[in-house]
Amino acid sequence: MLRRTLPQAIAFIIGFAMLIQYFIPHPISERFYNVIVQQWLIIILGFMYIFALRSFFMHHIVKIRRKKEGYWFSAMAIVALLFMLSSGLITTRGVFFDSLYNYMIAPLQATMFSLLAFFIASAAFRAFRARNFQATLLLVTAVIVMIGRVPIGDYLWKGMPDLVEWIMSVPNMAAMRGIRIGVGLGAVATAMKIILGIERSYMGGE
Repeated sequence: MLRRTLPQAIAFIIGFAMLIQYFIPHPISERFYNVIVQQWLIIILGFMYIFALRSFFMHHIVKIRRKKEGYWFSAMAIVALLFMLSSGLITTRGVFFDSLYNYMIAPLQATMFSLLAFFIASAAFRAFRARNFQATLLLVTAVIVMIGRVPIGDYLWKGMPDLVEWIMSVPNMAAMRGIRIGVGLGAVATAMKIILGIERSYMGGE
């Protein structure tokens, strides 16, 4: 019984303490957040890295043992992790680690993100089909924004950049605010369910 009630009690106490410190800016509550909570977050984050590494190794080792398709990618991932970790811990001043990051990881990330442009274009081609009025409006707006973001838009019409800025700052911003309000309300509802003990999936239950 204690195994289930203790986490709920901790979540209830800490949750309401965080609510109080956020809405009541008192030196005591600010010290509670800046000193105690921040230090505990650092400690918990350190343990989270340990569990993340354990999960990483278990996932890839299982793939290597069972020789699933692409298992050698898992072997490369483990070797790369150990190599980067050892280079950061063993080498002095982190010069070798910085060189690995700047000349290997950063170009690989740039290559991966450059490929996303083609995937986005492919997804846009499939999504922006003029099936109805709403899809046609989305298609026209997307074409205007994409053309207005490149130099050819200004060449075709001098007012194209201004039109794109209006689209991004007025209709797009209104939609984004609606989405953010919905996300915020959902986050508040989920937090209250956890604080009040309605949501207990974080304890590994149902």
